[in-house]
Amino acid sequence: MCIIFFKFDPRPVSKNAYRLILAANRDESYHRPSKLADFWENNSEILSGLDMEEGKAGGTWLGISTRGKLGALTNYLQPRQEPDARGRGELVSHFLTSDMDSLSYLKKVSTEGHLYNGFNLIAADLSTAKGDVVCYYGNRGEPEPIVLTPGTYGLSNALLETPWKKLCFGKQLFTEAVERSESLPKDILVTQLLEVLNNEEAQLPDPAIEDQGQEYIQPILSKYAAVCVRSATYGTRTNTIILVDADGHVTFTERSMLDKDTSCWETNTYEFTLQKTGDPVFVCVQ
Repeated sequence: MCIIFFKFDPRPVSKNAYRLILAANRDESYHRPSKLADFWENNSEILSGLDMEEGKAGGTWLGISTRGKLGALTNYLQPRQEPDARGRGELVSHFLTSDMDSLSYLKKVSTEGHLYNGFNLIAADLSTAKGDVVCYYGNRGEPEPIVLTPGTYGLSNALLETPWKKLCFGKQLFTEAVERSESLPKDILVTQLLEVLNNEEAQLPDPAIEDQGQEYIQPILSKYAAVCVRSATYGTRTNTIILVDADGHVTFTERSMLDKDTSCWETNTYEFTLQKTGDPVFVCVQ
């Protein structure tokens, strides 16, 4: 289970406005091995966390490149998983390393969607010169990917904008924070978005999530009914905030659980400017 909220406007009217504001939670077993977000050792253009699970190593749930490629993934809630299906994390990793544009890549993925368990995939090309393009495809939805119009969106473990109560609740909190964003210092905005991602108020009852997950027992579904999922061995392990301003300056903040301990977290921030062809990239790490 994961959740993503994002707002994008390729041509913001105000110089103080952000082209992209994204806030995302990764929910996973506390014991599943992974790496904290960093630039890849074998490709210094790409910034992401990495899955280190045997057979799935190298995949990721969310990443961005200095060339302006952004990918984000959620799983689709389905009780029966195909054990031999391909690892979904590779869908983001392959996009980040690909030369294909976002729509072309998702069209290719749509022809291979049957090889994976249920997923939703956001792919974006962020270009200060050409304008930003954000696309979506889910292999449990329509057969073709779509290009999204500028606006605010929520995605959890159903199709894009499916009105699960926790998604609607979290999207409202996210929208309120975004509406204040132009008047807030960047660090305060990040703090407020992290507060949205760590809201543990269960949004129950929710007939929509119960219908999709009807083969689960009720206590399990109830644990999934908050923006921030928390149980003994499974829950929200990573919060990520990505801000892209009008000039293409990127701020990537990741807050991650350490040592399977819900009371122990580490926060790291990376900053860089989206790369134009031939330009060097300067990265600030905090």
